[in-house]
Amino acid sequence: MSSVTLVWIALPFFIGFSIYLLPKLDRWLAIAIPIFSTAYGLQRIFAPSPLDLQLLGNFGVTLLSDTLSGYFILTNALVTAAVLLYCWQRQKSAFFYMQTILLHGSVNAVFICADFISLYVALEVIGVVAFLLIAYPRTERSIWVGLRYLFISNTAMLFYLIGALLVYQATHSFAFAGLGQAPTEAVALIFLGLLTKGGIFVSGLWLPLTHSESETPVSAMLSGVVVKTGVFPLIRFALMVPELDPIVRLFGVGTALLGVGYAVFEKDSKRMLAFHTVSQLGFVLAAPEVGGFYALTHGLVKSALFLIAGNLPSRNLKELQKIPLSISVWGALAIASFSISGLPLLSGFGAKVLTMKALLPWQVIGMNLAAVGTAISFAKFIFLPRGGEETVKPGFWPAILLLLGGLVLANVVYLDAYTMANAVKSLGTVCVGWLIYWVAVRRLTLKLPRVAEEFEHLIGSMSIVLTLLFWMALA
Repeated sequence: MSSVTLVWIALPFFIGFSIYLLPKLDRWLAIAIPIFSTAYGLQRIFAPSPLDLQLLGNFGVTLLSDTLSGYFILTNALVTAAVLLYCWQRQKSAFFYMQTILLHGSVNAVFICADFISLYVALEVIGVVAFLLIAYPRTERSIWVGLRYLFISNTAMLFYLIGALLVYQATHSFAFAGLGQAPTEAVALIFLGLLTKGGIFVSGLWLPLTHSESETPVSAMLSGVVVKTGVFPLIRFALMVPELDPIVRLFGVGTALLGVGYAVFEKDSKRMLAFHTVSQLGFVLAAPEVGGFYALTHGLVKSALFLIAGNLPSRNLKELQKIPLSISVWGALAIASFSISGLPLLSGFGAKVLTMKALLPWQVIGMNLAAVGTAISFAKFIFLPRGGEETVKPGFWPAILLLLGGLVLANVVYLDAYTMANAVKSLGTVCVGWLIYWVAVRRLTLKLPRVAEEFEHLIGSMSIVLTLLFWMALA
């Protein structure tokens, strides 16, 4: 299995550069990579024991591939495959496919890293490739959004690198396990870098504009998998170093409430989805031991929602209330909204039940409020008018069927969720959310200020989080 893992890690980079040399085969070479990753991810989920590869033992440079890695790798594989199918007939250049596969390979690398220096290299590559994809349309707006993302990402990684070097200074190793003996400032700086990269809490407020202004397939990749490269290491830290578990959980609750608080009042469909990415990442962090399954379901549903939103006649939710959608598009939108709201028969139900059962007592009220907020937000899609003509782009349905099919099949991961008590609680939460939407939120025109998202304030948000982290680490 060690050889297969090394081939699987290297192959996306080899194929990525081969695509540029063989542009007529770009789509076929590209789609082979997520298929391979799907098989590898499934194997790791069901493997009886983790795979631990020591690459540079003296420096603690290691790879760790286990069930947690498997869920994230499978998410990356299915989302990448869906994006490639969506773009199959869209005349994308070989450059686009090359960058997509390089991004896929770099994201995979993060999901099996177990040391700070390998993680740093992978995250930096992701930052550059994501910038190139965001700026792919070559418009002034896309280049500005891409540069904004790159600046925030590089600043965050600078903090992370200083923290990683402090860990090495204290333990003479880059291994994640050294974080338990690292000084407070190292923990704070590493967490700040990853929280910002992952779009967590106020340091992640760069995310709504970046994800909502990118091209539809790029938004699906960013929200489906790229932000999880900042979240995955935090889950790994919480599982390896028990002292860090409360910090990760606290940021999970705070992020879930912050994101959903914005999403409930947002009138732009893509911005609402982006704020919900922030909120759902909070759910992933709130219960680290089951975060892998939640990340899988969120990746599938959020990518599907971004692809659907890109095919709606308007981004403005008020305008959409006056434009009937085709039955088929509305059906796809409703299935995805049902899953993220936690209704039975879709994997979002099992993921929410599993997460709620793994919460600590002090988290329960906050996460239940966030669940109600999710139901309120997605009622905006569910109650849209139906009966219009279908006008979707080529490649839309293969991508959507793959993602929604994954939401149904992923139910097998946690069939024990299907009890009467869990079903009643889920339906009750969603009904309360829909009632609040219908009675109050639907009529409101409240517009929350965007000042915290402005470029000049994003670094200030990072300073606030750094101060908070120092306080939490010293407590």
